[in-house]
Amino acid sequence: MSIAKRLASQTAVYGLSSIVGRVLTFLLVRVYTGRFAAAEYGIVTGLYAYVSFLNVLFTYGMETTYFRFANRPGTDRQELYDRVMTLLVLTSVLLSGVVALLARPLMSLLSLPAGHEQYAVWIAIILGLDAVAAIPFARLRLENKARKFAGIRLASILLNIGLNLFFIVLCPDVLAGKYLTSLRPLVESVYNPTLGVGYVFLANLAASAFTLLLLGRELLDFRFRLNLEPLRPLLQYAYPIMLMGVAGMVNEMLDRVILPRWLPENFYPGQSNLAAVGIYGACYKISVLMSLVIQAFKYAAEPFFFAQSNEKNSPYTFALVLKWFTLCCTMLFVGVSVNVDIVAQIFLRRPEYLQGLAVVPVLLLAYLFLGVYWNLSVWFKLTDKTYYGTYIGFAGAVVTVVLNFLLIPLLGYMGSALATLACYFLMAALCWWLGERHFPVPYPIARLLVWLALAVGVVALSWWLPVAAGWPRYAFHALLTLGFVGLIALVEGRRLRAL
Repeated sequence: MSIAKRLASQTAVYGLSSIVGRVLTFLLVRVYTGRFAAAEYGIVTGLYAYVSFLNVLFTYGMETTYFRFANRPGTDRQELYDRVMTLLVLTSVLLSGVVALLARPLMSLLSLPAGHEQYAVWIAIILGLDAVAAIPFARLRLENKARKFAGIRLASILLNIGLNLFFIVLCPDVLAGKYLTSLRPLVESVYNPTLGVGYVFLANLAASAFTLLLLGRELLDFRFRLNLEPLRPLLQYAYPIMLMGVAGMVNEMLDRVILPRWLPENFYPGQSNLAAVGIYGACYKISVLMSLVIQAFKYAAEPFFFAQSNEKNSPYTFALVLKWFTLCCTMLFVGVSVNVDIVAQIFLRRPEYLQGLAVVPVLLLAYLFLGVYWNLSVWFKLTDKTYYGTYIGFAGAVVTVVLNFLLIPLLGYMGSALATLACYFLMAALCWWLGERHFPVPYPIARLLVWLALAVGVVALSWWLPVAAGWPRYAFHALLTLGFVGLIALVEGRRLRAL
């Protein structure tokens, strides 16, 4: 239990910065949906979908590779750090240049309005800066410097939010004469009204550059080492992880790329396909609350799993970690899904965005299974069989493509949400089935499936049982949420105390 408590403690530190930072970032969705029409927000959604794909290519699995090789006996961690950083610096410069040169065709591929090619150039620089920062962040995690990691992440997020508020809210309002009219000369000197949503990307670019400044000590500790021979085992371990990441991004982001192309015209009366992407993207942001927990857990758990791999009782530790991770995510799934109307009031300003709320519970459950898959995937990372992750990821990608093709014309963006859920469920099931044969862990699968089924039943009851709008509805939903959480605390809390 002391091991589990240590993991929980580090997850809490990572989670504090991730959750607080992301919650603040999510508040920007309220700003975006209030200041931009759905079609304009569709530009942001579409471009950031491509960013997620390209992030995988820019880092090509080197974070996990760094953790794996750093925990091997006899490894010179400083030399390993130098070699991995050398690779990422060189490839980041190369790939950023390629993306910048392909700015015009990239915008055409997205079916975005002409004249905004500078957005793609800014994104190319962001990708390069973030890739260079990846290994210094990984080093902080490896050295258990969770507080420094969290502090830098949070500072970068706060700068991003501040710049968004300045350029998207303050500057237009000052120019319109709503308040602080004395600042008008300053605003006119730094603000270009024609950029519009472009300030979303500029703020991100400034935050990424600021992050590198805060990582100065880790960057100054880097020494350029280009020796191809020792790099071969690193790349052999990393490339299946990169392919797995590409497949994962297909599963996570493809829907927002293909939705405007596969959605029939006038499927949603009075709305363009780009507006539908904006609505789906805004509602998707709410479901990403689940990914915050997964991301915070991943920051702490990835180095933890590798460090525990040689311990005698590691399978039992992994089983305990999966159980409590799943139970926590299940409570979050119920809490957000049952009270989604309240959550929507916080994040979504314009009524046009509310019509997509039905996808939120489906996507929350999908992310839950993604988190379960990530826990289960420890077996092929510890046994150096990362190619299994590639197979599983591409199986999920096939499901994603096929179901989006079949369901989008019939169900619109709900079809994309259901395809995402089917994909992540399949990946979790395949990973567990293969893991049982290669690296058996006593996971309490049956018990967790019972809790998940009960959670889905509670959410369905909250959506389909007619209750008067207003306070009676809010009170009923609150009772359902508290009842479910209380039941888990009653049943599983007793077992935890026994441990």
